[in-house]
Amino acid sequence: MGIKIRKRERVYRYLTVGLLILLFSTSLAVPALGGQFEDAEAAYERGDYETVFRLMKPFAEQGNAQAQNYLGRMYAIGQDVPQDYAEAMKWFRKAAEQGYAKSQYNLGQGFLQGIGVPQDYGEAAKWTRKAAEQGDASAQYTLGVMYRLGDGVSQDSIEAAKWTRKAAEQGDAVAQFNLGVMYVDGQGVPQNFVEAVKWYRKAAEQGHIPAQNNLGLMYAGARGVPQDYGEAVKWYRKAAEQGDAIAQNNLGFMYANGRGVSQDYVLAHMWSNLAASRFPASEGEKREQAIKTRDFVAPMMTPDQIAEAERLEREWKPKKEEK
Repeated sequence: MGIKIRKRERVYRYLTVGLLILLFSTSLAVPALGGQFEDAEAAYERGDYETVFRLMKPFAEQGNAQAQNYLGRMYAIGQDVPQDYAEAMKWFRKAAEQGYAKSQYNLGQGFLQGIGVPQDYGEAAKWTRKAAEQGDASAQYTLGVMYRLGDGVSQDSIEAAKWTRKAAEQGDAVAQFNLGVMYVDGQGVPQNFVEAVKWYRKAAEQGHIPAQNNLGLMYAGARGVPQDYGEAVKWYRKAAEQGDAIAQNNLGFMYANGRGVSQDYVLAHMWSNLAASRFPASEGEKREQAIKTRDFVAPMMTPDQIAEAERLEREWKPKKEEK
């Protein structure tokens, strides 16, 4: 059998220090502040961070929240200043206290991760909620995760679904994927495979790899859509070609059984063996499933076919999906 449906992502996005750059708004366009902000934006585009900092700092010191948020971003990333998370959070707090949503979210992330401030889930929830209530999609998604896990708030699947939906409706692909899983599981919402397919598709069409795999599974299992192995293969392939081991094994299974594609033991062996090599030790059960698919087809193959499958595996490289 192919590998079963992938569960929701159980951790927050942007948790590691190395990914902190992804937290911050890159927008500098603030017409109300006139030419200096436009000059700063142009300097940022050409990578002249010294000029950006010089132009932004006076506005930040005068209390402009947008400039304060940008100064916090520069300290968090280390653009023309030494990387200093405490200084970053200082500026984010100044802007957050003025009601600037991006800074509220960034400050919440600092408390959530314990970066630049002591880790405090209660404070993280407080600032994340403020940003979420202003419509910030990243904050809405994060607040949904906090309700799902009970971090800084009482665990509440209905609230988790509510905030996840708000982010999903704004086009957030990870939130769309997670909302799809909630509909499959019936957590915080009534179980509804049609709704699950709807949200998986929205995320999958944005290139979200787990959603692509799960959408393939919905077509293969006739859950929320008529059974269509061709569509299942289409979505497995999109995820498999980007390097997803689960989808690779599912695609190998389809080739092994001739479902949605012509039966092809070479490609079945290639995709399942590739999947087996990519699963980490912590995912031993999934790795064993991939090995079973490979070992199922191997006795029916000639030595030349096995050699060809192994060659294809060696030469395979992930490719980014074109949108």
